[in-house]
Amino acid sequence: MKKVLMFSLLIGLTVPWLRAGKHPVPLDANTDAAKCIECHEVKTKGKAVHSAIASICLSCHEVRVNRDVTRVKLTTATPLTICLGCHADKKASEIKGKIHSPAARQCLQCHDPHTSENKNQLLKATAGGTRDENLCLSCHSIGVDVPKGGSRHAALDMGCETCHITHKTGDRMQREFAYHLTKATPQLCLDCHDVNGEEIAKAHQNQPIATADCIGCHDPHQSASAKLLQKYLHPPFADKSCDMCHAPAKDGKVVLTQQDTKSLCVTCHEEQAKKIETAKVQHPGARGECIDCHNPHAGKFPGFPRPNAVTVCLACHSRQVEQGKKASPHQPFFEQGCAICHEPHGGENRRMLRANNVNSLCLECHGPDAKPEKLETAHLTTIFGGKVKLPEDYFRKVVRLPLKYGRGHPVEHHPVVDQMQPDDVTKVRVAINCLTCHQNHASTQPNLLVNDQANGLAFCASCHKNLGR
Repeated sequence: MKKVLMFSLLIGLTVPWLRAGKHPVPLDANTDAAKCIECHEVKTKGKAVHSAIASICLSCHEVRVNRDVTRVKLTTATPLTICLGCHADKKASEIKGKIHSPAARQCLQCHDPHTSENKNQLLKATAGGTRDENLCLSCHSIGVDVPKGGSRHAALDMGCETCHITHKTGDRMQREFAYHLTKATPQLCLDCHDVNGEEIAKAHQNQPIATADCIGCHDPHQSASAKLLQKYLHPPFADKSCDMCHAPAKDGKVVLTQQDTKSLCVTCHEEQAKKIETAKVQHPGARGECIDCHNPHAGKFPGFPRPNAVTVCLACHSRQVEQGKKASPHQPFFEQGCAICHEPHGGENRRMLRANNVNSLCLECHGPDAKPEKLETAHLTTIFGGKVKLPEDYFRKVVRLPLKYGRGHPVEHHPVVDQMQPDDVTKVRVAINCLTCHQNHASTQPNLLVNDQANGLAFCASCHKNLGR
């Protein structure tokens, strides 16, 4: 009896029509849209009315009559499924590129399904400086918490859609698509800012900036510094000691105080030049010009990688570009940067990894004994003895594995380290590490399982041959 009651409860929670709204007045099972509008006429009026309203209410709603009780429910289990019936181009599983997270499954988080005073049936406008006015600020806090002494981009008052198109998607490695911009930068910036204007020229000490990447030095939304400067500033730039590196421009071109950028950089960063030359495992790319990888002025990330901590590496590592197009990228790689796991100037370990074996590398974040250190004043957290700096909330979503004595994942007692011969513990019987089951960069499936396999018995059976027999 208990099982029957439990089954009934579960069905009631999962099958939508069992929890459909009871209609206040009885309806005929064959009720049409005209009947609906007799009471719900308000749903047909407004500046932006859903086109489906004009056709038929019953394209989205279903009337169920059971004896003398009328219930109205959606025609599918979720609103998303209904929306995709017409808006198939918004189906997340078939879109390549970065998707605005609510657009993946929560249409009604931004849109009213019937009518609105805002275009595209948005619940609120996309302009305004408060959460009560601006729909985007329901989730984003950009521009509403500017630190004292900081700066805020005036374009925010023009509305978020001045620079962004929410449903725009494409190659996630391109800033235009990664941030759903109306166009690529700096072209977007130049729609409002005249680089030849006297004020901007003076602010940049008459250096040629017509082809510069504005976002390299400036945050497009808000900053703790004046002039929307990025979070991390190169000390000479922050101190306005431009003449340490620059001579006056000549014939519209930048003139440096040294012969080339690398010679200039090593006058202060000699230790990096030494590391590049003497590393056991060298990085060929680090032998080039420093500004191939670093912005010399400022950046959103420590070390000023250009254009960001991910794309900086992908100009050379084309294989990883293709991996980045998979549905489930590894968050550190495609959100934070390759240098979390790799030493970009060369190192002592294979593939310039920050640890001498795979498991030590992975367990720096995912291990039960992982101990990231917080830098309270900088609002950062560090790993690998302070060598890698991450956002202070980075570990809020990181999975910690309940490992003990090299066992405990994916199930209790399952080994995650090499299994040795019982009669000779110096010999490996079965080699196991994190990469036995997982890919390090990306997969088409969640959990980053090898060969893009789905999680299930079939995957486990690739090693456990007798499983299921």
